[in-house]
Amino acid sequence: MRCFSPFRASVVALATFALILPALSRAVDALPLRPATPASPSNIVIGFVGGFVSHDDQHHGPVKLAQLIQRTVPKDTYVRIFENRRRKQAYAEVIRLLDTNHDGFLSAEEKARARIVLFGHSWGAAAAVLLARDLSREGVPVLLTVQVDSVAKVWQNDSVIPGNVAEAVNFYQTTGIIHGRRQITAADPAKTEILGNYRIDYKKEPVACPQASWGDRFFTPGHTQSECDPNLWSRIENMVLQRLSPPTTSAAISAQP
Repeated sequence: MRCFSPFRASVVALATFALILPALSRAVDALPLRPATPASPSNIVIGFVGGFVSHDDQHHGPVKLAQLIQRTVPKDTYVRIFENRRRKQAYAEVIRLLDTNHDGFLSAEEKARARIVLFGHSWGAAAAVLLARDLSREGVPVLLTVQVDSVAKVWQNDSVIPGNVAEAVNFYQTTGIIHGRRQITAADPAKTEILGNYRIDYKKEPVACPQASWGDRFFTPGHTQSECDPNLWSRIENMVLQRLSPPTTSAAISAQP
């Protein structure tokens, strides 16, 4: 029986490798290059659901709004819904997205590029204001905050909008056991424009909420309707798109009925 010596086997292996090396090199060169860091989103849209609602429950207004916005805004826009108790997680995510060079520090340039919209319903609306306040401590600007039937927890204040917010709007109703804050004000009116405190009367114009529980429809009818009101959330969608779109697109959106 004929056997290869270890030396001869090594020579054969090296020769084989030398033959296939050019092909391997060409294959590697053909692979797309992966960027060292992901691109920074052009816009950041963060929403919060109220109560104990899950962030992915599609029966609720904030989740539906996020889905609608994601279909319309630029593809590199970051849109995400959080539970209201996950505010710190949302804050960390915003900071991570703004920190484009990943040095753990937000430069003045990184802060200036921030284009952020925050919204929420009930406890989630209060969470949106508190997140804006968290970002204010870091000097991060916010384009718009939207509160829908805002309800603050006992240790929270959702009535005063911090100065890093350019515009803020509040929608509320006054019926049932739970109803939203009637008025928000600006900590610094020179920096923040309060677009309005708008009352919605669901006794005059009731909204059907077939997905809501019997208890919600009976005990908190107005609060429940504010979350499933398609006209209200469409109005909010239009406001958000105006802030995130280029000037020419914004003009076209505002001209729509």
